[in-house]
Amino acid sequence: MTVYTVIFSLSVMLLIGFIGWVVTGAMEHETDVVMDWQLIYFDSMPHGDLAAAISRRIEHERMHSNYYGLFTADGQHIAGDMLVFPPNLPVNRTGVTLHTLAVAGAERAPVVRVMAEQRLNGEKLVLARDLTHVLRVRQRIINALIGGGILCMFTGIAGGFALSMRQMRRLRAIRQATQLVAQGDLGQRLPAGGRDEIDMLVQLINHMLAEVERLMNEVKGACDGIAHDLRTPLARMHTLLGHVAERTGRHDDPELSMLVERTRIETTALLDRFRAMLRISEIGALQRRGGFASLQLETLIREVGELYEPLAESRSIQFIVRTQPVGTIRADRDLLFEALGNLLDNALKFTPTGGTVRMELNATPAGPQVEVIDNGPGIPQGDRDAVLQRFYRSEHTHHIAGSGLGLSIVSTVMRVHDFTIRLRDAAPGTRATIECWTRILA
Repeated sequence: MTVYTVIFSLSVMLLIGFIGWVVTGAMEHETDVVMDWQLIYFDSMPHGDLAAAISRRIEHERMHSNYYGLFTADGQHIAGDMLVFPPNLPVNRTGVTLHTLAVAGAERAPVVRVMAEQRLNGEKLVLARDLTHVLRVRQRIINALIGGGILCMFTGIAGGFALSMRQMRRLRAIRQATQLVAQGDLGQRLPAGGRDEIDMLVQLINHMLAEVERLMNEVKGACDGIAHDLRTPLARMHTLLGHVAERTGRHDDPELSMLVERTRIETTALLDRFRAMLRISEIGALQRRGGFASLQLETLIREVGELYEPLAESRSIQFIVRTQPVGTIRADRDLLFEALGNLLDNALKFTPTGGTVRMELNATPAGPQVEVIDNGPGIPQGDRDAVLQRFYRSEHTHHIAGSGLGLSIVSTVMRVHDFTIRLRDAAPGTRATIECWTRILA
């Protein structure tokens, strides 16, 4: 807005200067034409009659707008009310503007246009015309332009401010809608309130969001349908395998019993994966912040620690919980409990016997921060983003039972809360950091 105002002001100043220059040049040209015709008139007179003709002109001059002077070749005054030949004045009928002029009666014309010629007998004839009226007209024009320019400038500023406020309101509404879309609410649409380029872009984005939402719903529906439809047959298969294992236990066939047990383990792993997939879909389908309430993180951290402390003791792992006062936050307690439980379960699973797992709640200038730290094998730097995706398992963890969806559930819960999870090296081990504050999109 300020830049446009400066540009407009400079443009008005340049326009005023150009118009003043054009008007002055045009009026000076008209004055030169009049004086040139006067010189032609005086050239038609005999040399002896010129002084008398000049005197008669001066006697009939009432407005004192014209001045005359007749001088010898060396500048001596002969006739006319112009007493001194202007210095350095060319005598080739070229108009020159002078700001001072010595005339009879001690009169000083403020600004005059002067033209001179040298006659055949060597005498110099000088004509001058007062430009006061020309300057007055020019000044009025410039004053009118300045006044009009100032009025237009303030009107433009006011109009531009009003238009910019309207556009800012539109952009603010668009930004709020895009924040909701970025948070996962694909049902949001950008508000359209005009017929300009922004509205055209909004319509394209809304069409794109509609297509993305449709495709995501189709993919999600297909995945959920597969998971739901296969879970029941797999559960029945798991039950049947249990009956088969009971029957095979009556026969002395260790290899058959081992095959049946391995099949049951694989079936259990498949069921766990389908349950995790459906849980991720349930979390993602939750109404935005519908279950949010004020939550004391210190209490939640201690409750999660009390739940997993016996598991750590059973595996001979030192389990440490440390909290700082951080006040309350708005969150879904059950989802955060589940996410922290998955992080702790993952840390205890990969920490060797005699190792240490710590869960810390720290107060930072930006907000609460939860960290789960273990001294297990750690996660390679190239895998730290991938392990937060579904089904990904590192090459170093294939020997450990799991579905590869525990950290995916944690990541989904963090997206619901607009929190951030970061996986870093604990040297040795893994440091999982949850930043419990909402990030505002610019």
